Amino acid sequence: RGLLLKRKYKLAVLNPLLITAIVLIAFLALTNVEYESYNASAKYISYFLTPATVALAVPLYETAQASRKEIWRSVLCGLLAGVLTSLVSIFLLSKLFGLNHEQYVTLLPKSITTAIGMGVSEEMGGITAITVAVICVTGMIGDITSEWLYKILKIRHPIAKGLALGTASHAMGTAKAMEMGEVEGAMGSLAIVTAGLLTVVGASFFAQLM
Repeated sequence: RGLLLKRKYKLAVLNPLLITAIVLIAFLALTNVEYESYNASAKYISYFLTPATVALAVPLYETAQASRKEIWRSVLCGLLAGVLTSLVSIFLLSKLFGLNHEQYVTLLPKSITTAIGMGVSEEMGGITAITVAVICVTGMIGDITSEWLYKILKIRHPIAKGLALGTASHAMGTAKAMEMGEVEGAMGSLAIVTAGLLTVVGASFFAQLM
């Protein structure tokens, strides 16, 4: 339903995940279903996260020509910049708002896909449930704001668009990139995997800073 609404009215705020979350919360509240009961029944859906993430490599394979040797330095620099921006911003904001270590490491994986972020948060001692929520919110913000941000900042190159969305907003950003074009989608797929691996390494270092 959310996808149909977005296609019909073409409003970025009609994000399918956001609409699903609102409807689900309203349903659980009205029916007095405990979250623990819902989670126990719906946890099997989470098993599909990993294969769904891997499937995003298909558009990258189909547009392999977009990853020519002459642009690999630019791609790598863009990915590193995106990952470092995410980690540094979380560190600085956590310091600013006086968060403790548990809260801090909970937020560190905010820009990587849920399948990886949950494991990173759990390994570092974070609150996994909040990490999942933060990852979802990050993805929705990227989906909703990307088009007008690109217009304001005059970002037109398809590779830059795809890398930015995949690095900052993981799978949801890549889905948005796929709507923009084939090259954008391929670069978003590349960014999900690479930025995820870089964040795993980077987060282990940043976790020790606080």
